[in-house]
Amino acid sequence: MTKTTATTLDDLAARAISLAAEGRRTFIAIAGAPGSGKSTTVERLAQRIQAQMPDATAILPMDGFHYDDAVLHARGRHPWKGAPDTFDTGGLLSVLRRLRDANEGSVAVPVFDRDLEISRGSARLIARDTPIILVEGNYLLLNQHPWTDLHPMFDLTVMIDVPEAELARRLRARWNGYGLSAADIQTKLEHNDLPNGRLVATQSIPADLTLTQK
Repeated sequence: MTKTTATTLDDLAARAISLAAEGRRTFIAIAGAPGSGKSTTVERLAQRIQAQMPDATAILPMDGFHYDDAVLHARGRHPWKGAPDTFDTGGLLSVLRRLRDANEGSVAVPVFDRDLEISRGSARLIARDTPIILVEGNYLLLNQHPWTDLHPMFDLTVMIDVPEAELARRLRARWNGYGLSAADIQTKLEHNDLPNGRLVATQSIPADLTLTQK
């Protein structure tokens, strides 16, 4: 098994800038369990990179590739929204390929609206000359088909490591903020969020780097 190296956001920013300095677009995958703080981590990383390389980064969240609720209801999978099979993995792969294609111009990407619980298509543009693409999502490193098709797209991979007890605390606070009842929150934690987190922890390929949070 490949040894994973611990890192900090500052070190990761320096690594990203060094890769981008080689003259080609760099793709960095940041993975982690639900509640691990991927979005916040990626935003902070982007800020660190931007401080040294203005206009150098764009963020591509995996959540933008959620299947619509209508699709999930039709498949009987809506209660498990957020599980690996509830994402359009092929759509994400297609966007990554377009972003890697030097002949493409700006690429429109979808963004998940958590308040509306839907993905808004073509909600963000990634410019042709943006050198660093930060891709974030739970299952980017999952060692299961079709997620394994994504792995060759990444130049550097990062796993955010957070203890399960802290994940549960964060997720409980998240769902409480959306007005869910205590019973509904417990169901989501026990039957979806925490099992998905264990899947990420046990079934992902080793990342190049690990960011540890307590």
